[in-house]
Amino acid sequence: MSTQVTASYDVVVIGGGAAGLSVIASLLKRQPDLSIALAEPATEHYYQPGWTLVGGGVFKQPDTVKPMAALIPKQVCWYQSAASHFAPAQNQLTLADGTCLAYRSLVVATGLSLNWAAIDGLADNLGSHGITSNYARGLAPYTWQLVQQLKQGDAIFTQPPMPIKCAGAPQKAMYLSCDHWLRQQVLNKINVQFCTAGAALFGVADYVPALQQYVKRYGIKLNMQTTLVAVDAASQTAFFSQTQADGSSKTIEKRFDMLHITPPQVAPDVIRQSPLADAAGWVDVYPDTLQHKTWPTIFALGDCANTPNAKTAAAVRKQAPVVAENLLSLLNNTPLRAVYDGYGSCPLTVERGKIVLAEFVYGGKVEPTFPKWLVDGTKPARLSWFLKEKLLPPLYWYAMLKGHEWLAAPDYRDDIPLDRHAKPGCNFDAS
Repeated sequence: MSTQVTASYDVVVIGGGAAGLSVIASLLKRQPDLSIALAEPATEHYYQPGWTLVGGGVFKQPDTVKPMAALIPKQVCWYQSAASHFAPAQNQLTLADGTCLAYRSLVVATGLSLNWAAIDGLADNLGSHGITSNYARGLAPYTWQLVQQLKQGDAIFTQPPMPIKCAGAPQKAMYLSCDHWLRQQVLNKINVQFCTAGAALFGVADYVPALQQYVKRYGIKLNMQTTLVAVDAASQTAFFSQTQADGSSKTIEKRFDMLHITPPQVAPDVIRQSPLADAAGWVDVYPDTLQHKTWPTIFALGDCANTPNAKTAAAVRKQAPVVAENLLSLLNNTPLRAVYDGYGSCPLTVERGKIVLAEFVYGGKVEPTFPKWLVDGTKPARLSWFLKEKLLPPLYWYAMLKGHEWLAAPDYRDDIPLDRHAKPGCNFDAS
């Protein structure tokens, strides 16, 4: 049964996070007369990279939020509803409120979902009993409260299996906490442990030596291949599944006074249950052009895409111009040429005032923005902290979300296969 189309647009964007708003700005910069609709139910927009600094006592929570209405260009039609069903063969989608939108091209930027329910006993106790997470909206101030209150005892920081948003964030919270305890001269009374599902401290080996120095400096005990599976809030006990040398696993218990959790992360249900998803549930796109592998009128960027890059705002900053260029090429029936190289950045806050600035592209290849004489990203630097604290927030609000693509111009290739372009039967008129 066909659905009655409510309205038709050149472009429909699903999701008003960093990815959705950035690509809208990049599209309008190139073609201001595009008809664009945005589907986003939230009324507030968060600068999530700032939550680490809220949890470390550097930023205040209100510094990281603005009204959604103030960030959406006036010519964009805003539907305050989430996507509920995709019909890519008809170039249509249905929203949760029943609205049916037709499009010439669709941009999927839903982000990902934090799977708190995957950790038994967590959902009802997050934000109490010393259990916190900078990943949870509004909980970073509780993290800072716990850090200030803890004078002795056990502090555990966890990291789940990949993929997650900003793979360095679990460590950032730990290092900033340890730096505070060191300055307060109580670190020697606190047993700090890092429990990660991974087999390495960080995915790009070039940055590991600097991080190891801080692990040693703070006396942190590393627990590799150790995944949080359950929490008993009343007794302040965390339960982990730890992989053994022979490949088997065993359950271990750890008591805590403070537990900072990074939850497992998955694609949203609306994506996982749609024809857009790959076997793992993420939007199935080409890693270079960010165009869907089956439905050429669809693009995806940000955390919901299955591209093998770090899921960071820095990645979105590079992806948005690529999607904008290629989407307009598609609508104008010209070859797609813009390519994304997998760039991601993770400013690792190893202490208050110093950052290890990890920058890399596909394959874990180090790709610094600045010359080594100015900033050596493999070593802690004060200039990198200045960048994180003072420059990146206004760059986000007033450049990235406004279509100013400083240091984010796409690369171009002329050898992208033509079969990635429109296929017979694609409806570009959205009628």
